[in-house]
Amino acid sequence: MADQQYDIVILGAGSGGYAAALRGAQLGLSVALVEADKLGGTCLHRGCIPTKALLHAAEVADEIRHSAGIGVKATLEGIDMPGVNSYRDGVIGKLYKGLQGLVSAASIEYVTGWGRLVAPNTVEVDGRRLVGRNVILASGSYSKSIPGLDITGRVIASEQALQLDHVPSSVVVLGGGVIGVEFASVWKSFGADVTIIEGLPNLVPNEDPVVSKAVERAFRKRKIAFHTGARFSGVTQTDSGVTVSTEDGKSIDAEYLLVAVGRGPATANLGYEEQGVAMDRGFVLTNERLATNVPGIYAVGDIVPGLQLAHRGFQQGIFVAEEIAGLNPVVVPESGIPRVTYCEPEVASVGLTQPQAEEKYGKDSVETVDFNLAGNGKSQILGTTGFIKLVREKDGPIVGFHAVGTRVGELVNEGQLAVNWEAYPEDLASLIHAHPTQNEAVGEAALALAGKPLHSHN
Repeated sequence: MADQQYDIVILGAGSGGYAAALRGAQLGLSVALVEADKLGGTCLHRGCIPTKALLHAAEVADEIRHSAGIGVKATLEGIDMPGVNSYRDGVIGKLYKGLQGLVSAASIEYVTGWGRLVAPNTVEVDGRRLVGRNVILASGSYSKSIPGLDITGRVIASEQALQLDHVPSSVVVLGGGVIGVEFASVWKSFGADVTIIEGLPNLVPNEDPVVSKAVERAFRKRKIAFHTGARFSGVTQTDSGVTVSTEDGKSIDAEYLLVAVGRGPATANLGYEEQGVAMDRGFVLTNERLATNVPGIYAVGDIVPGLQLAHRGFQQGIFVAEEIAGLNPVVVPESGIPRVTYCEPEVASVGLTQPQAEEKYGKDSVETVDFNLAGNGKSQILGTTGFIKLVREKDGPIVGFHAVGTRVGELVNEGQLAVNWEAYPEDLASLIHAHPTQNEAVGEAALALAGKPLHSHN
């Protein structure tokens, strides 16, 4: 079979790959998109979407459990896990069908099979050679474990956790980052006993320290147990459960151990190294414009060092398609990408934490303000505690936005605009925020940082 020629050949059809394909096709480029699994990748099928569906079911369970407090008489009979899973699969199915329709309508050559880079401009799939003027590597990530800890039996990763057909009676979660606290939150709401083990000093350790402390306070109140600064030493398992031990001598019995220690780059045996692509511990190295050291080869998404977020991959895919088309798109700095953790309470942030800002500008050149959600009408209605924290360079723009509380993930985009557009607190304070919304809290924080607090008890 003769080699087929394209403007872009994309290896991987997750968030980064399919976004590059759709934008490339939109710009009139010929595109081949290669995927061994399902269009949409981890995010749609085994990551963001299914976990957030479970988190919504968890939110509904908690609403029913506490409904008497707002005068609504209701009884939670229990969690029908097959029913929850059916709801989850319905959400995935609709999005999957929609995405398939978009790719089909865009005249993208969608190639199913295991692709491999066999030349700097060629991907081979089941003997078929796809030659690209440009190649985009977008092979995604996998759930990592730690050396000597096999994902087997009752030791599970997020993929297996999503397939459980019952609510576990008890779970130990190894890892207090995003994935760990989200699953811990779901299972607690569903009625399980949950214990988190985190080696670093705080839960959600990449967040601003006051946010981490707020999450820990909320988890204590919810009776989610956690041990921070605790190192895992081993696990034994039987047909009915696991016993997890830590280096400081603790031993915890549970039905399952969820390993949530992060995700690794899925780059093994795909031909990258053989074609001279610069790598580091499995990650593909690129410049800020996502070009590798090999001319014509780009990389996007979780295989590029940095935040492993679906929307980062999505944006990078669009960026590279526009780069190839000669549009010279603007680079979005890593710190300008919004981050949301969907546990209860939610965590949302963009930009620099206070310690990062102090390191960059100097301790005396940073100002911060926390606006407590107790002063926000909609937050009172929702019964949530939490706060909005803004970080600014002294006499300069807002460089960090941090929020914790029910549904604050919906507020992060105003924070993203403020940080990326280098807005001053006065710019934000002069905008009118609809009442009563949680979004008002962002305006109130800006008012306080601009020196004219309204509903703040300072």
